[in-house]
Amino acid sequence: MALKIEAGSCTVCGACEFECPNAAISMKGDTYIINPKMCTECDGDAPKCVGVCPTDACVPA
Repeated sequence: MALKIEAGSCTVCGACEFECPNAAISMKGDTYIINPKMCTECDGDAPKCVGVCPTDACVPA
């Protein structure tokens, strides 16, 4: 299951985009989104986007 970014919690800091090993995170409009087809939740490791998000906006979809 892929992760998602809660737009209401996202501060658009950009930390998650650069940590994603699959390049699944990108800007859409005025917030970041996670492409569920590209997100592998870091293949069993702790999801890197979750680890760097200062507002806990990266959550299970």
